[in-house]
Amino acid sequence: MKVFKSSFAVALSVVLGLAPGTMGCAKKAAAPGPVSRGYSIPLIDLAADGSRQTVVDRELGQYLGHSTTVRLEDGQTMIAVYPKGHGRGAIVMKRSADGGMAWSARLPVPENWATSLETPTIHRVVGPDGTKRLIVWSGLYPARLSVSADDGGTWTPLAPTGDWGGIVVMSALVELRPFGRGRYMAMFHDDGRFFAKEARQEKPPVFTLYTTFSEDGGLNWSFPRAVHAASEVHLCEPGLIRSPDGRTLAALLRENSRTRNSFVIFSADEGQTWTAPRELPGSLTGDRHTAKYAPDGRLLVSFRDMTRESPTHGDWVAWVGTFDDIVEGREGQYRVRLMDNTKDADCAYPGVEVLPDGTFVLTTYGHWTAGEPPYIVSVRLRLDELDRLAR
Repeated sequence: MKVFKSSFAVALSVVLGLAPGTMGCAKKAAAPGPVSRGYSIPLIDLAADGSRQTVVDRELGQYLGHSTTVRLEDGQTMIAVYPKGHGRGAIVMKRSADGGMAWSARLPVPENWATSLETPTIHRVVGPDGTKRLIVWSGLYPARLSVSADDGGTWTPLAPTGDWGGIVVMSALVELRPFGRGRYMAMFHDDGRFFAKEARQEKPPVFTLYTTFSEDGGLNWSFPRAVHAASEVHLCEPGLIRSPDGRTLAALLRENSRTRNSFVIFSADEGQTWTAPRELPGSLTGDRHTAKYAPDGRLLVSFRDMTRESPTHGDWVAWVGTFDDIVEGREGQYRVRLMDNTKDADCAYPGVEVLPDGTFVLTTYGHWTAGEPPYIVSVRLRLDELDRLAR
């Protein structure tokens, strides 16, 4: 396996102007460097290639929305959850036993999954004793959690995890080092409306990024801690990536005021402190970044394209590059249009999974047929195939 090696600690400190070990929690965004409103790297268009596409779920007249996925340890079983509605509505669950080639009928779920108020997210967690669980989050106030100890066969009802809530809970979750001890960190955001029972009515709104920690394999979570808050830029929906050497976490951030590119923050101490936000190139600007590594060490990041100057603005796209590209502010290797969204920018909260043979299976919702409600589709690709198309 080819691995793209990184002199990460040095590169990070040079790029951010910090000495190693001095990263802290910043209150305001860092002064932006020169970034482009668009991008110059190649664009590969797969939108018309129906052979790569599999319909996961579609219902006449019904909006099927923001999906997330998880892949189990057998390398082939995948589970998807998504709401019947735009970011809220009854949670639907489906399973694929063959790496996303075919999907089951809708599966039985707890009755109160129908009360979900927000985009559901699904994650794999492992307890300190090695017990494997799946957890599904549903946000707003209060954030609620459902747990399965049998790989999605049965679930507990959604139940509050504490006296707090938020938006897209949890948009990101990562196991903490040293691995194998059941310790996890999750991230989400809120704009003052849902963190507490009583909404905070601030104008302009303050967007706050939060971290929460679990010491018991995802069953219980700490009261969230704010790591960044600002009204100048609206940073939200963090997507986490661990560096190839395992030492650093990066969170890619949606910028919801639509006045700037997306941003990134870094942590070198397992989420205890974070660098000030730094604006990303136009090539990585979008919503709900979801990233996975290919076998050769490159990254694929999928998201809704919100690059201000882009021929695929509002479509479902992916970016291919390296972790060092993110650290050093480079544009990356190339971009991919996965599917053409036919209505506004209403698409692409993607699940991204990598099969043992290096095939990426990307799954999300969108207005894939003009004049019809959105439905769930997956797209399959390999980076060696895209490399040939990019030549």
